Amino acid sequence: MPVRTASAVWMGDIATGKGLVKVSDHMEGEYSVPSRFKDGAGTNPEELIGAAHAGCYSMALSAGLSKAGFKPNKIETTANVHIEKVGEGFKITKIELHSRADVPGIDKDTFHQQAEAAKTGCPVSQALTGTDISLHAELV
Repeated sequence: MPVRTASAVWMGDIATGKGLVKVSDHMEGEYSVPSRFKDGAGTNPEELIGAAHAGCYSMALSAGLSKAGFKPNKIETTANVHIEKVGEGFKITKIELHSRADVPGIDKDTFHQQAEAAKTGCPVSQALTGTDISLHAELV
């Protein structure tokens, strides 16, 4: 299996510095204290974790549904990543996954079983086991 690479550089002190994250040759973005802890322009590590989690979950749900004999038309997932001050530092305390799926021919109970299985089976969920992960999955 391939090894995936991302990188980051930080320039300056924590209060006034800024950084740049790069995901392979596909994407890069600036980040800073304002983009991470306020409403400043740029990205932040929590957004990138959220994007990874939403993408992984959507693929895991599609894989599970396909294996169970269903062909999803569309799966849309959003991940809300919460970072909070804990003690002297910060911690990602919870991630809320919100997923909407268009899956012809599936009943709600089977869909919700597949949705929960995808939440625990997704490799990103597994990597984040120290974080409370909730799921709201909707069949449309």
